[in-house]
Parts: sequence; C-alpha cells; structure tokens
Amino acid sequence: MTDHDVIVVGGGPGGYIAAERLAEAGRRVLLAEPNALGGACLNVGCIPTKSLLNSAKLYRQALDSTTFGVSAEAVRYDWGQIQAWKDKTVQTLVSGVGAKLRRLKVEVAPQAARFVAPGVIELAGQRHQADHIIVATGSLPSMPPIPGVEGNPLVLDSTALLSVASPPQRLAVIGGGVIGVEFASLFADLGVQVEVIEMLDEILPFMDADVAAKLRRAMPKVQFHLKCRVEQVEGSSVVYTDASGQRVRVEADLVLMAVGRRPCLEGWGAELSGLELTSRGVTVDDTMRTNQPGVWAVGDITGRSLLAHAAYRMGEIAAALIIDPSSRERGQTMRWDTIPWAVYGHPEAAGVGLTERECVKRGLTVRCVTVPLTLSGRFVAEHGLSASGVVKLVAEPDSGLIRGLQMIGPYAPETIWGVAGVLENEFSVDDLKQVVFPHPTVSEGIREAVWAWRG
Repeated sequence: MTDHDVIVVGGGPGGYIAAERLAEAGRRVLLAEPNALGGACLNVGCIPTKSLLNSAKLYRQALDSTTFGVSAEAVRYDWGQIQAWKDKTVQTLVSGVGAKLRRLKVEVAPQAARFVAPGVIELAGQRHQADHIIVATGSLPSMPPIPGVEGNPLVLDSTALLSVASPPQRLAVIGGGVIGVEFASLFADLGVQVEVIEMLDEILPFMDADVAAKLRRAMPKVQFHLKCRVEQVEGSSVVYTDASGQRVRVEADLVLMAVGRRPCLEGWGAELSGLELTSRGVTVDDTMRTNQPGVWAVGDITGRSLLAHAAYRMGEIAAALIIDPSSRERGQTMRWDTIPWAVYGHPEAAGVGLTERECVKRGLTVRCVTVPLTLSGRFVAEHGLSASGVVKLVAEPDSGLIRGLQMIGPYAPETIWGVAGVLENEFSVDDLKQVVFPHPTVSEGIREAVWAWRG
C-alpha cells in the first residue's frame, strides 16, 4: 500500500483543480488519468468547440462586413487549417495543465484507477490508500437506443464530429440542447444545410421558453423541428414523427446525436466502491461528500451540473473541506442555483439563477421584464438595430430580490459572472440600481432591465 494524503480519480476540470488546490496547501496528491489531462472539456468539449466556433464567426463576419464599411474579396475558409488551430489550442492548454501539476509536485499516473473495495484503489496492479479519495471520472455522450443508430458510421457523437475530414453538405442534428445548438450554429455559419430535430416544445429547456424562442428565431440558417420524436435512422436519413403524428424524413450526409451526456460509471470499479449510485451518477451532498467516509465526488459524475465551471467549483469545495473541515461555515458549499450557463452559438446566450418557469414550480411569486439589447449603444454600434439581443430579469415583487437573469447577445457568457455575484450576495433590484456599469458596453442591457423592472 502506497501512502498519499489524497487520491484523485480523473484528470478533468473537477479532478485537476482539486489536485492543484490540495497540492498548493501542501498535501501529497496522486492523480490518476489514463487519457489526456483536462478531461472532456479541454480535449473534446468546451475548448475545441469554441475554437471551431470562433473560426466560423470570423468567416461569417468577413462575409457580412460590407455593412460596416469593410470589404473582403474571395472570402473562404480552410477546414484543415481550422482543425490545425483547434488541435494546437488543445495541445497548448493540456500541456499547461500538466506543467502546473508537475510544478506543484502532484504525482500524475497515466493509468486508470479502480476501486477494488470501499476506500481502496488499485492502480497499475498496486493498491493505494489515502485519507481522502476524490472521484472525478466525468461523463460520456449519450447514445439512445434508436433503431439504426448502433454501429452506423454516419451517426456521430460530438467527439467524432469535432474532427471530421470535411464539413458535410447537409447535417441532421438530433437534440436541441447546448451541444446540438452550438454545432448547428457552427456548421450553418460555414454554409452547411442544418436541420435540428427536438422532441420538446422548445430548444434549450433550461431557458424560459420565450427567451429560447428568441434565440431560435435568431438562427434563421438552421431549420428547427420541434415536438418531434425520432423513430429511426436509415443510413444518414432521420425519420421522425411530428406534432401532428405525420412521419417525416430528413435527408442528410451526417447525423449528430446530441441528446446530452451521461455520467461515466464504467471502468473505475463503481460497483465495488460502496458508493451510493443512481442513474444520475454518484450521490453527493452540498459539500461533495459521498456516503463513504473520506470519499468525495466532483464534476459530471455527480449528475448535478454537467458544466466545466461547476466541476471547478465542486473540486475547490472538496479540496477546501479536506484542507480545513471548518471552511464549510465560511461558505464552502455548493449553491446550485447560482451556477451560470452559457451557449456559444450565433448569437451567444447566458443565464444564471432561476427561470420564471422554475420560480412558478417552486411556488415563488415573481415579476419579469424583458428588454432589447438595442438599448445598449455598443450593441447598436457593432450589430445594428436588426440584430437579436435581449435581457430577461426575474425578481420577487415585494422585496425586489433578484432570482435570475437570462441574456441573448454578444459577450453574454463574459458578462454573466457579475449576475452570479448578484445572486450569491442576494442583491435586490434597488441594490443593483446603485452599481455603475461602464459605458458603452453590452452589459448595460442588464442595467436597462433593472430600471425597467416594476415591483
């Protein structure tokens, strides 16, 4: 048995940030990751998709630049160079994570770690013990049992679509969540004919339907089919039943399966760990503790919030409580209602807190206001009056306590952290009215929403 203070199983955002924080505090940390450091986010998720989306945005802006007095001739894109830039970006950031872990003297084992009994880890044939174990094994793309999907080389998950040899002429996307919308936006901006099939009434179900509809209408190059149930896939054709019960076929060259991700419960001995498991993942409390003493779980494996920045926060909380158990009294707990979300399509969107719909479900009385981003001078200067952009504010009528905010428009993901701080500190509308916003900025749309709200 090899002694360590902490063993981290998985090197994604939650795992490596926990290892860094623990090592900075002088703990002896072993991190086991059989694949590249950085997990799905850095290697096949957040970072590579944002690289591709940025290239598509530059291409689209070059095509549309004459409105702003800039002309570019023979605008084209080079898919091979786009892929090369994406790969270089990923390699640079993965190397950076490794370099920091080495500097902090975290022992990184490039093998899979497995539970062989509760609290006992086996790695490369050797058993290890530690005062604490952090499970951070992440998630995998979901592949539902739709007839014609299994073994079909023309049906890709998001990982495979990231590295296709060339963009298809026609792309069918099954699922209108974040992954589906971002890939639809990416390929539509590159001139691909894109159709999205979504079984719910609206795309992006974590948004209020009125805001999600505005985002959908702001993507005219993408054809959306709502309230449609996919029945089967035949080659690269998708057959679905629409809201009226009619069977419809979408012809495409490739099909993206984008119905979400599932916690990775295979390959690390979950069945021998003694941990409480559900279909959502490993059960944890608000401090990331599991039912097993000294065992913690962070990130997607918990099923609580499948976002990289949520994994960061979970990893930091677990590390803080391992270092100093009393830190819980100083705020080291997960506050699930204040985790921001972001969608990096065209246009971008972001939000934090409760939606109007969620407030109603919880029995909360709220009043909402939605204002256009055309009230922002910078937004108009950069995008004009016809561009899509809104801010929706949700607050309680008597106290003015702000419950949530959703935003569609440029820089929304860069801006939303400020509203997360507003919710963390339980600001009211009157409190936020006293905050000075820099001018001219798109963030002033939030200020306009605050002043337009009536209790």
